[in-house]
Amino acid sequence: MAKIADIIKYEGDNSTFIWKHPCEDFNALTQLIVHESQEAVFFMNGEALDVFRAGRYTLETQNIPKIGKYLNRATGDETPFHCEVYFINQTVQMDLKWGTDSKVRYLEAEYGIPLDIGASGSLNLKVSDGLKLLIKLVGTMNGIAWGESGANFTKSLQNSFRPMISTAVKSNLTAAIKENGINILEVDEHLDELSATLKAKIEPGFAEYGLTVPNFYLTTVVLPEEDPNFKRIRELHTIALQTKMAAAEAQVRTAQAQAQAQIAAAQRVAELEKQTTQTEVAKRAAERQIIAAQAEAEATRQAGFAEAQVMQAQGITKKDYVQAEVQKAYAEGIGNMGSGGGGSAGGSTMSDILGLGVGLQAAQAMSGQIGGIFGGMTGNQPNNTAAPGVKCAKCGADLPVNAKFCLICGEKVAAASADTVVCPKCGAATPKGKFCIACGAPLSNKCPKCGADVPAGGKFCLECGEKI
Repeated sequence: MAKIADIIKYEGDNSTFIWKHPCEDFNALTQLIVHESQEAVFFMNGEALDVFRAGRYTLETQNIPKIGKYLNRATGDETPFHCEVYFINQTVQMDLKWGTDSKVRYLEAEYGIPLDIGASGSLNLKVSDGLKLLIKLVGTMNGIAWGESGANFTKSLQNSFRPMISTAVKSNLTAAIKENGINILEVDEHLDELSATLKAKIEPGFAEYGLTVPNFYLTTVVLPEEDPNFKRIRELHTIALQTKMAAAEAQVRTAQAQAQAQIAAAQRVAELEKQTTQTEVAKRAAERQIIAAQAEAEATRQAGFAEAQVMQAQGITKKDYVQAEVQKAYAEGIGNMGSGGGGSAGGSTMSDILGLGVGLQAAQAMSGQIGGIFGGMTGNQPNNTAAPGVKCAKCGADLPVNAKFCLICGEKVAAASADTVVCPKCGAATPKGKFCIACGAPLSNKCPKCGADVPAGGKFCLECGEKI
């Protein structure tokens, strides 16, 4: 009598998908141990009675209700019964190799050149329905693995599914390459999307036998490197690539030239804006200078008016100033008479007369200037016999020689330069000479005695008193 097993458990390797326990004689006290990631299917008389998940079980009628109709338990006796237990590995079997059994004809899309290509890769496989796999594929064998050597099984999953994998790859690989517009020389860059396409085509074939494919990988597309047609495609591809690179470089150069032109244009605009700003700054500075000069002239004019008003308020009139100046000049002339020293009487008398004339002439000049101030207050024009000076080009008022602004209207007086003089009649700046180029008035007379310049209209020399 064969030895009856006491404990039944999985003793196969991890590369096996289904393993049949070698012992087929059990009794009601036999222990069944199922590990995690395993399941066990209990067969009796060729019928699957139950499926056991992870745990420890005693093979008795309470655990296997269907045994009751086959087995009568005898108290105190070990009643053996014949049955079969298959252990199913639920782990994911990884990196299972596959490959096409022959080359597949591929018609290159761009040039229409035929090529023979192959493919290979790997997949991950897992049992999803162990009972279906047992019934449809394993049958009465001792088990099944991916490779032929697994536990010396007579059949392997690789051999069983190789025709299906090869057919699915041949039928769909070339179509996927064309549909995705993949260049055959760049196929390695698109292995992920081709793998996904092939997985969708292959998975239903495995599912029919209770298997699932978690991952499917196309790792290599075998190209006909020695085929003259393939070499020609490589040459054409190289020429096309070089043409594209040349066109891209030309575009880059064009873009760089455009960018440089834009930068230069922006710089020109910035320079013009800068120059415009500098012009505006200079213009504003000139305007401020003009405003400052006008303010200074206005202040001078107002000061003159204020001084005249003060004198007028004090009762001092033009006549008073004239009389005072004449009296002063007369007194100075009288005081100088007879002070000639040890000269002759005739010479002394002539000198006194000249001194008196000079004093009167100075008084007359001073009275003209004072009259100009009061004339501005009263609206009267200055005396035509005023002392040497200049005339305002705007209102015609007599002004002192060194005047910069008119005391009457505030107009700026033309300044004489090194080559010009100011006309005492019209106030215009005119080149040095004898007559004014603006009004024709004589600019000055020469003293016949000392050669000093005598203002136009003067009758005596202001330096020596000589009569003109």
